[in-house]
Amino acid sequence: MVLAVSEDWSAGGAGNGLGTLYAFQKACMLAQAKYGVDLFASLGEKNISAALYHTAGKGTRMAPLPASENNNKPAVRLPATVGVGGEKVPMTVLEAVIKQTSVYAPSRKGRLSVFWGDQVFIPSASTLYTPKFHVDIMCTLGLMVGAEEWKEKGLEKYGVIAVGNSGEAAQVEKVDHSTAVEMLKSLGNVEKVGPSLGSFSMSAEMVGALTQEYKRELDQRVGKFDTDPHFWMPMTLSKVDYVKLMVGKGVASETATSHYERMDAFKLSFTGASTNANMGLFGAVDVGSKACWWDYGQLKLYSRNNLKMLEDTEDASLLRSFMGATLRVMDSSCGDVVVDKQSCMFSSKLSEGSVTGSILSGVNSKSIVADGAILVNVSASKIRAAKGSILYNVVDDSEEGIVVDEGEVIVGVFQSDGNCVNVKSSIGVDGGKAWKESIMGNPQSFEDIHLANKNADVTAIEDVRKAMHEKVAKSLLI
Repeated sequence: MVLAVSEDWSAGGAGNGLGTLYAFQKACMLAQAKYGVDLFASLGEKNISAALYHTAGKGTRMAPLPASENNNKPAVRLPATVGVGGEKVPMTVLEAVIKQTSVYAPSRKGRLSVFWGDQVFIPSASTLYTPKFHVDIMCTLGLMVGAEEWKEKGLEKYGVIAVGNSGEAAQVEKVDHSTAVEMLKSLGNVEKVGPSLGSFSMSAEMVGALTQEYKRELDQRVGKFDTDPHFWMPMTLSKVDYVKLMVGKGVASETATSHYERMDAFKLSFTGASTNANMGLFGAVDVGSKACWWDYGQLKLYSRNNLKMLEDTEDASLLRSFMGATLRVMDSSCGDVVVDKQSCMFSSKLSEGSVTGSILSGVNSKSIVADGAILVNVSASKIRAAKGSILYNVVDDSEEGIVVDEGEVIVGVFQSDGNCVNVKSSIGVDGGKAWKESIMGNPQSFEDIHLANKNADVTAIEDVRKAMHEKVAKSLLI
């Protein structure tokens, strides 16, 4: 069963803590209305495992790619293809995430798993396990290290999960070694530590209890609470350490103290209930020290992690295998195009030219010269793509074709009436910082485009875009 819900919250959003509870609430109502299924009851009876995928923000740092998918960040396409309705089409980031995370479903009957829609990770540890905690969070664990190695590994830059010899875990966020040791002393002997991936799962009992605890906020759709600072850390740290950490983040001492006391009372009530005594409170799920993790949440990471498919490394081989790329060139007609051994090409039709150190998916062109570029869903008579460039969802019916300079990014933003605007950026541009600016000759800022896209008819636009690609492709007579 697939259920899609949106967050109609007050200004500023719910945060990923309240956002998780609210999304699951809405999913339960939708499941009942659409399928007559009591989702929460099925979870409580351990008949099902459920997974929730957050869109992980507006995608400002990934701009302008999400604009080409009507503001749908997880719908941004990767170069690898997947079969849909008898056709090979580029796989979306969300499809890749679902494909990867589904391996945990057999171990999580009676639990709600929460994942982010812009990260793909391949565990090196077994994905089969027996949950022993009401909350478990994914991380890459290694032995506890000293101050020097803590700094070398950059652990002060991450949310870190620490596991004591009892198996109970605690979370600290962006602290140095001495601070971490002090804050984690409640665990006793800390055996393992590692950066958190952020993804977690909760028992049905924990989902129900947190939903009841935050009933007022959920009913009134007010407040903003994230899982790490507002749920997990006050559950696993002492009051003194929690308040100190939050004050360091700019939170007023009184606010931090009040929230800690609320969560501490919740914790005492939850752990004191006999129905919850079958498991511990908070634990870790180790994905393995050799796990691969590919983040597509920024434009530069989208470029880097897609170009990784071209490498001859173990990591790249695993990525190609996961993406179903059993060959470097698949489902493609290359004509007289010279394609080097490094490049990857999927579901493309080309006539002449050269492709060097590039990755192409769904590209139609009579003449192409691509060097170190990424092209996804592009149809044009001529294409010239320089190093580090990205062409994404672009249709060009002119004789001169399209030229994209080194490091330049061009994406097509379509409307249901057939109008299309090519929006430009550069790999060096942080879309979050440039969100309100009109850059590189664009008539609108990324924010303006985002607002204009809000009420777009996604299905109609997809049909229009597909028809435009087909029209240009047929005209090329490849």
